[in-house]
Amino acid sequence: MITTRRAKDRGAAEFDWLQSRHTFSFGGYYDPAHMGFGPLRVINEDRVVPGAGFPTHGHRDMEIISYVLDGALEHKDSLGTGSVIQPGDVQRMSAGTGIRHSEYNHSASEPVHFLQIWIIPAEQGLAPGYEQRHFPRDARAGRLRLIASPDGADGSVTVHQDIRLYATLLDAGQSASLALEDGRIAWVQVARGEVALNGQRLAAGDGAAADGETALVLDGARGAELLVFDMPRSPAA
Repeated sequence: MITTRRAKDRGAAEFDWLQSRHTFSFGGYYDPAHMGFGPLRVINEDRVVPGAGFPTHGHRDMEIISYVLDGALEHKDSLGTGSVIQPGDVQRMSAGTGIRHSEYNHSASEPVHFLQIWIIPAEQGLAPGYEQRHFPRDARAGRLRLIASPDGADGSVTVHQDIRLYATLLDAGQSASLALEDGRIAWVQVARGEVALNGQRLAAGDGAAADGETALVLDGARGAELLVFDMPRSPAA
């Protein structure tokens, strides 16, 4: 069964420096029908104006992935890590026993547009950690490219959960598919463009839950960029 979550139905937060859309309950947005899906807890689509951002704040016991669509996101944390995340980069931060970090638009003139994803880890009390990898456009074009996994397979970042995250870019006429093992569920998040998922049309900002499906078939319709999560039903590994 495919259940869609349309972009217009997401939660919203609007500030003079931030426009944010929440696929699942987050911050001041609460919807008991949308508290996450399997171990996937948060998908926020954020746009931050030049020079602004999230000041230093703390997290615990969460795997946090940042995926930049446009612009550049500057990251600093209490581990001493400092980096700039750009399109094609995937950053994983394990909050574990506790970490503090800040995220700012690195540019003084251009906005930054990115997805922030929270995944419930398989166990609590892990050591905090950080990892970043680059996946060039041609590695994601017309195919599902593994960008995060529990074992760091194929050069992906390592997440402490039995989840496999893929990224793809699909133009009209291009297709990609993913077989799902028995008992696995999936979430598809469209970052931009349009795509058909098992025949159902999805547009930018839309998400879709797949439960009981044996495979996902993605057919590009118009300049699509999307993420696909293959995961267990339960947050536990």
